[in-house]
Amino acid sequence: MNDGWTHHGKVRARESEAGLEVVVDGLTTQAKYYKPLIYEFFRKAWRGSRPAWGEYAVEIGMEYVGDPPWLDLDNLAKAILDAIKGYVFHDDAQVARLLVERRAGERERIVILVRKMSEAGFDAASAGASSRLRRPLQT
Repeated sequence: MNDGWTHHGKVRARESEAGLEVVVDGLTTQAKYYKPLIYEFFRKAWRGSRPAWGEYAVEIGMEYVGDPPWLDLDNLAKAILDAIKGYVFHDDAQVARLLVERRAGERERIVILVRKMSEAGFDAASAGASSRLRRPLQT
């Protein structure tokens, strides 16, 4: 059954009207762990859209169970942006909006949503994406 997700190890991704969704199962306090993990996913498994020019909005949610892990969110964002650069957009300077948050969840994971911004700001499909990111993904 094709659920729309491309899977490789702990990483899965899919494209939808809301943008590109990437989920990394599990958490570690080492942000540097995520860069090679996500990079390898895109290098070996991803066959979706190719990088494009323009401005992007990126939302990163770190979901945890129990006590929040000791992880600097800025380091997490940098590792993730470095990993998806060249696969989603050409340069992380194209990211015009970046939201990174830590929140309690049903399982430990990193949820990433990348959307292309229109020339006049967000398009209609992305208007409610911040609230969408807070809801658990249907998997």
